[in-house]
Parts: sequence; C-alpha cells; structure tokens
Amino acid sequence: MVTRIGIDSRYASVIHKMKITCDIKGKIALVTGANRGIGNAIVDAFLHHGATKVYAAVRNLDSAIPLTEHYGDMVEPVQLDLAEPETITALADRTSDVQVVVNNAAVFKASTPLDSDAIDSLELAMKINVFGLILMAQAFAPILKSNGGGAFVQLNSVASLKCASNFATHSASKAATYSLTQALRELLAQQGTAVLSVHPGLIATDMSDTAGLSGNAEPTSIVAEGIIAALKSGDFHLFPDKMAKRIGLAYQSFSESVIETDIAEYKTKK
Repeated sequence: MVTRIGIDSRYASVIHKMKITCDIKGKIALVTGANRGIGNAIVDAFLHHGATKVYAAVRNLDSAIPLTEHYGDMVEPVQLDLAEPETITALADRTSDVQVVVNNAAVFKASTPLDSDAIDSLELAMKINVFGLILMAQAFAPILKSNGGGAFVQLNSVASLKCASNFATHSASKAATYSLTQALRELLAQQGTAVLSVHPGLIATDMSDTAGLSGNAEPTSIVAEGIIAALKSGDFHLFPDKMAKRIGLAYQSFSESVIETDIAEYKTKK
C-alpha cells in the first residue's frame, strides 16, 4: 500500500525554498546497481565517510561478492531487477531500516528518433529508468519517513537537459526521470526527506564506453564524493564533473528562478 502525499498550499512555498540536509555518517543506505561503475563508487564512498551499512542491490547476487569480500557484513547484497516490480516490493520489505536510498541502476540502449528500433529502445528505457524510479519512490518513501526522513538520491544525467541525437531515446528517459525527481523533491520535503538530482557528464563507466563518450571521462569517485557533499549542503542538483559543471553553471539561473521555486499560476488546488 502506497501512502498518497498531498500538498497543503499554505506550506508549499516554504517547502520549496527550504534545504533539507543529510549526513551519511551513521546512516544505513541502499544503493541500486551497486556492483559496478558509479554504484560501486558510491558504496565505497558511503562506507569511507561513516555509513554503518550499505545494502548493495543487484540483479545477480554473485556480482556483489567483491564488495562483501572487502567490507564484510557492512555490505549486504540484496536482489533487485527494476524490470520485475515484485523484486522492488520484496526489497522494501527486507530493507525497512534504510535511511538513504540511491536509485542508480539504469539501462542504456541508444537510438535516434529515426532508427527502426527507436520505439523498442524508448519502451525499454521507460520501463527500467522511469517506471523503476516511480516504483522505487513509492516503495521507499514510507520507509524513509518512518526512519526520520533521510534522503532519496536519483542518478539522472546531463542527458536529461541536453539531448544528443545518437542516444535520443536514453535522453528522453532521463528527461522524464528528472521531471519526476522535481516532483519528488516537493512531495518528500513534507516528510523531511532530502531529494538530490545527480547529473553526471563524462564519467568512466561501461555506459560511457557504450555511448562512445569515454575519451575525457572522469573517475566514478567524483560522483560519489559529490553526492555526500551535496547531501550535507542540502542541494537539489549535483553536477559533479567538469563537463557537467559547465552545463550546471549555465543552467543555474533557470533552476533557481523556475525549477527550485514556486510559480503561482502553475499550482493546482486540491
């Protein structure tokens, strides 16, 4: 059962402007897609900065063995496949003590709008990246609330703001997850949950290699360390690497005057 969160218009502007901070030290965290790339780096950074435990959510439990060999019982592998909603429900039941959720797992299948497989690529991206985010938020919002608020971190991308034609279907899915992350910021603020939207650019991951963008890629650790700092500062956006920072700087004014504030004419009455 998902608890519906309604917004009282009397408090909406206050909620939108407030900053909710979260220190990872002493927290129990859940990281999806934790076995490699950015997810693996987040597990490392969280434990280095004092997290007491990290649930490493992966499709194949054996892929998390290197983490348990290194960290012992500070890392607990848990099964998750965003294509199978029942695994999200089971995961939430098993990790009811979690205080920080990082929704990092995603799929990358690149197509242009003119490719014959464009619809198939977009359907897959929507199922995993977008529907997966919705289901994760629905499952874990009540848990975060019951555990004091905590934080919900969504790995978006600079692709959510700038579409490249060669991977337009991926960009479209990330634009959708960014839009949903904005809604989650407003909704979850009411229960004291910080929401962070992470927009990496060129990061050394398998996904960057697949996209053909690994030439100037920066290490995954820059994203992980950035998440910890952004949560402490109560920021909504994180643009962690050089490319992302350049885009974030150009986007900052629009974000402050539109994304992170209230527009009176855009409010619905409930």
